[in-house]
Amino acid sequence: MSNVTRCWWIRHAPVVDNGGLVYGQSDIAADLSDRAPYQSLARFLPAGAVWVASHLQRTHQTAGAIGDAGLDVPELIVEPDLAEQDLGDWQGQPRDEVFARYGEWHKLWVAPATTAAPGGESFADLIDRMVPAVERLVRDHRGRDIVIVAHGGTIRAALAHALGLAPATALAFTIDNLSLTRLDYIKPANREQGVWRVVSVNRIPG
Repeated sequence: MSNVTRCWWIRHAPVVDNGGLVYGQSDIAADLSDRAPYQSLARFLPAGAVWVASHLQRTHQTAGAIGDAGLDVPELIVEPDLAEQDLGDWQGQPRDEVFARYGEWHKLWVAPATTAAPGGESFADLIDRMVPAVERLVRDHRGRDIVIVAHGGTIRAALAHALGLAPATALAFTIDNLSLTRLDYIKPANREQGVWRVVSVNRIPG
């Protein structure tokens, strides 16, 4: 069994038809109209991988579009804990208005990393939620390729975990729609804990 488990994180396809509203964990559809990115991903991603997605439809649609572009995509493992940050009462409100509430902070994210949305969670809460799911995946599928179709916040959280970053620091990463972030978990059999290796961040396969 290989000591290296490769996690291929893909941010879902863009959401363009929600009227400029904050969506967070709202289950809205993605725009799949531009076929070229899925063809590039289908050529670039490994065959025979385990595929994982959150419970939100935009991740499933994205995985399906990559499959339609020529890659054999197996049945998805659904991990609700890999969903986007729950933005609570901010969901459905105009994005510009919500982002403006914290002044210049909107240049990085909707709110400081430890500030929870009313009725929702903070980015720090998201990290705490998703880390056990990631650790379970790399344990259960050790030595495999794992393609994870997820969300911008979730992928930032994965980088925070891999690099041991403070939540506020991790918000500095840009994660574009349909970009690839590759994180490898390396765990020799004779060690209790492994280490993370960052291979790429926010790569657009071409």
